[in-house]
Amino acid sequence: MSFTSLTLLMTAVLVGYLALVSPLIGKRSYDRLARSRDQDPTLYRRTNVLWGAELWTLAAVALLIVVVEPSLDTADIGLVIKEPLSDTLGTVVGFLCAAAVGTFVISRLAAKGKPVPGQQTISHLLPRTSAERWYAAGLSVTAGITEEIVYRGLLIAVGTGALGLSTEMAAFLALVVFVAGHLYQGWHGMLLVTLIGFSLTMLYLRTGSLLLPILLHVLIDLRGLLLTPQPRREPVGQAA
Repeated sequence: MSFTSLTLLMTAVLVGYLALVSPLIGKRSYDRLARSRDQDPTLYRRTNVLWGAELWTLAAVALLIVVVEPSLDTADIGLVIKEPLSDTLGTVVGFLCAAAVGTFVISRLAAKGKPVPGQQTISHLLPRTSAERWYAAGLSVTAGITEEIVYRGLLIAVGTGALGLSTEMAAFLALVVFVAGHLYQGWHGMLLVTLIGFSLTMLYLRTGSLLLPILLHVLIDLRGLLLTPQPRREPVGQAA
């Protein structure tokens, strides 16, 4: 499979942005949220809207590449059902059970005042009000859909189609770029993102469809942002 010069250029720009620009912008934006959220009550909303807009724009560019490139179609980036849903029902049920157990454990840890694994890496993204919960939910759904299309669907297709890489190598490089996009979470958070991303990649390669990874990705993010208890904050003016 050979890509046209136009789609190669578009893809190179997209990959460069994903690997080098987006991680730095995300970290800067998250650090600003951490510093100024308490002083600016609209900052959380603006950050979620901007991140969501960026993700949908990236997904739109990825889909535009598919439209423009004659050798690509939606099936090549996983937007197709390749096997009966009944064949993956066990995977879905297993994941939901694991998510339920994980949520219960997290709630118990929080109730006892113990640290929740991975919470500190995204603590400033956790909603504090009912209105903020809607923005967090919107970002969770957005990330689940768009990140799978861009990082799993398009990048693996580009790696195998344009660069001639094996599926495994293309998937590995796509995972590296995906993890880099979560630079704002620090090394501990990026390790967890690696494990989650690897699991979603393996699921995609096994089924040949992004539909189930998208569903699971959305559920993971919803659990992380909406079902993770808010960490206790010291009262203003109290010494640490």
